[in-house]
Amino acid sequence: MLKLIKIFSKKCKSDGPILASLFILLRIIQKLKSIFYAKILKAPGLNLGSGCQIFGKKYIRFGRNISVHKNLWLEAVSEYNGLPYSPNISIGDRVKISDRVHITAIHSIEIGDDVLLGSNVYISDHNHGIYNGETNEHSHPAEAPADRKLYSSGSVRIASSVWIGDNVNIVGPAMIGVGAIIASNSVVRGNVADGTIVAGIPARVIKKFNHASHKWEKYV
Repeated sequence: MLKLIKIFSKKCKSDGPILASLFILLRIIQKLKSIFYAKILKAPGLNLGSGCQIFGKKYIRFGRNISVHKNLWLEAVSEYNGLPYSPNISIGDRVKISDRVHITAIHSIEIGDDVLLGSNVYISDHNHGIYNGETNEHSHPAEAPADRKLYSSGSVRIASSVWIGDNVNIVGPAMIGVGAIIASNSVVRGNVADGTIVAGIPARVIKKFNHASHKWEKYV
């Protein structure tokens, strides 16, 4: 309460009492929304920002003390264009999610404890359409992308203490090891080893953590 009073006082000086009151009211509404979602999602300590959309709640498991900024799109897709899927999304404890993150699964996505996601991150275990493999069901280019069958090449596993920078795309199959760092604007598919920094399209190792020297060293 003391914190809100201080914010209100500061806002009154900069924006006037009417806008300050509206700002505080919106903050209270957002806090109540977080408490409500924390209860129905069984996610103790959840802090949910404005504009967040969560679909397929019964297929999603939340850890404790997750913090989400604005406009998260989190979706476990159990049906699309009449076809059934069996999705599973698991988010660990103390995960921090920045603005405009999109996470979508028809198969499996696991995010470990203490992961930090930057803004505009996209994580998916599937595509709209089939473009590889031995199957004869490859998608035809004349078919509208939104009408193509969803297809998963494999799951996404993100281990604990991973830092994923802004504008990163991760598409399964992908396994990201403990303490790895994904540089901004990278595209990841495949394995990222523990304690490495990767960057680029596709992402490649640029540094590794040396446990003997306790330093991040350039990878040659």
